This record gives sequence, C-alpha cells and structure tokens, in this order.
Amino acid sequence: MAEKRSVLRQILAENLKLHRKTLGLSQEKLAEIAGISWQTVNSIECHRTWVSDKTLESLADALKIEIFQLLLPVESTQQKKISPDEAMKKLVKIKRVFDDSFNEIVNKTEKQKVP
Repeated sequence: MAEKRSVLRQILAENLKLHRKTLGLSQEKLAEIAGISWQTVNSIECHRTWVSDKTLESLADALKIEIFQLLLPVESTQQKKISPDEAMKKLVKIKRVFDDSFNEIVNKTEKQKVP
C-alpha cells in the first residue's frame, strides 16, 4: 500500500511542477494564487506530503486545469492524446488507491475510538 501512495505522490509532484512551469509560475506565486503556503507547494513537489481534496481543488483552479490532470500519470498527459476510455481506466485505478487509503484511515480511526 505504501508503494502505491508513493507512486501517487510522484505523479502529483511531477504534474504539479509541469503545469506550474508551463504557466511560468514560481512555487511562491502558485501558492499565492492557490491560497496556500509555498512550503506546501514545495513539499508536494518534493514528494514529502499528500494533500486534501480542498488543496487539490485550489491548485487545479490556480493552474486553470481540472483536478484529474494532476492525478494522471505524467506519460499520459505528455502523449499526443489519450482516449476517454484510457483516461477512465487510469482514473478508476487511481480511485481504487484513494479508496483503499481512505478505508485504511477510517479503520485506524475506528480502532482508536474503541476504549
């Protein structure tokens, strides 16, 4: 499971950096536009942290892209075009990882609540 999370962090980091540089934005300027700290942007791009759905949304809005574009593997976003079916298959795989991670967190939280 940790390996899958690591891959997701890498995908997010690479896409964030790619889209930020495409717009000619520094980490500081992107952070300002997104309403987050530049340290958060740096931590994401260096694979040190994961983000909330709200932060993903803020970053995507600041970059003028859809959220899914931050989560698709970089090679997919750099190819000429991918079909909607291919994109959907990749998104389903990513959703499974998110669901597994979410369920793992819920289970740990529930275990901690039990006296």
